[in-house]
Amino acid sequence: MAGELAGLVHAPVTPFTRAGGIDFDGYGKLIEFHLRNGADALALPMHAGESVSLTEAERRALVEHAVRQVRGRVPVLAHVSDAGTGIAAAHARHAEAAGAAAVVATTPYYWTPPPAMILEHFAQIGAAVKIPFLVHNAPDEMAGTRITTELALRLMDRSENFAGVVDSSLDWQFMVELVDRARRPRPAFQLLAGVEYLVSAGAIGAKGALSSLAAIAPGAVRSLYDLCRKDHLFEARGVQEEIAALLQLLKGSGAAGLKAALRALGRDCGEVRPPLRPLGEVEYAALVERLGGLALLRAEPRGW
Repeated sequence: MAGELAGLVHAPVTPFTRAGGIDFDGYGKLIEFHLRNGADALALPMHAGESVSLTEAERRALVEHAVRQVRGRVPVLAHVSDAGTGIAAAHARHAEAAGAAAVVATTPYYWTPPPAMILEHFAQIGAAVKIPFLVHNAPDEMAGTRITTELALRLMDRSENFAGVVDSSLDWQFMVELVDRARRPRPAFQLLAGVEYLVSAGAIGAKGALSSLAAIAPGAVRSLYDLCRKDHLFEARGVQEEIAALLQLLKGSGAAGLKAALRALGRDCGEVRPPLRPLGEVEYAALVERLGGLALLRAEPRGW
C-alpha cells in the first residue's frame, strides 16, 4: 500500500461561502479540477486548506466529502495534525474509517516537546490506524520543531505503517541522510518534497511531491514533476525557475495569496477565515498585475 502513495499530491484550499461556512459545492468543483489537472493523490485539509481554522466536525466532513467525491480514482491523504496526541489519533481513526488511503501529521501545534515526546506523539498516531502514516517536517511553520533522521529511524522501529516524510525544510543535508539511512531497513520508505523546488529534491531521491501551487499552475507543476521523476533534471531547470518566480510572488501570503491567485484565474474559493487577513484591493490588484507578467501562466487553465 505504501508504494502506491508516491506521486504528485495536490493540496487543495478550502472554499468558503460569503457567510464563512464551507462551500461543499465549490469543494466538489475544486476536487474535480485537481483530478483533471494531474493530481496523483489529494492531501487535505493541509495548512493551505486552513486546517487550523476548521472545527473538528468540519475537518472530518471535508475528508468524508473528498472520499465520496473522488470515488477511488486517486488516494486521499487525510491531514490529522493537532495539539493533542489523542485528538490527532482520533482524527486518524476517523480518516481510516472514512476511506482515506493514508494519514499525514506534523509535530504538535503550540507545544515544543523534546524529541522523546515527539516520537511518542507520532508513534501513537501511527498505532491508531493500519493505513500508511506520513510525517510532515515543516519547521518554519511549527516554531522550529524539526524531524531528525534519528527520530525517523526510531519511529520506524515503533511503527510498521510509518511510510515516509513530507519535507518542507529545504534542508538538503537532512534529506540526503534520511533517504540513505531510512531506505536501508525499509526500501519502500518515501520522501516527498513539501515545497515545489523539485529539481533539488528529485536529485536527492524524493519520489513524490506535495503541492499547493498545483491549484494555480497545474500544468507547469506536473511537467516539472514528470521531468524530475525521469531524472531529466537539466531539462527541468527552466520550468523550475518559472515556478520559483511564482513561489516568490506568493511568499509570505499563505492561504490568502493562494485564494487571491485562484480568484484571479477564475476559480473563486472565497476568502480566508480570521485570524488570516484577505488581500486588500490594492494588494489584490498588484498581485493580478504580477501574475499577468508570468509567462508560465499563459498556458494554464482559466476558470473551472
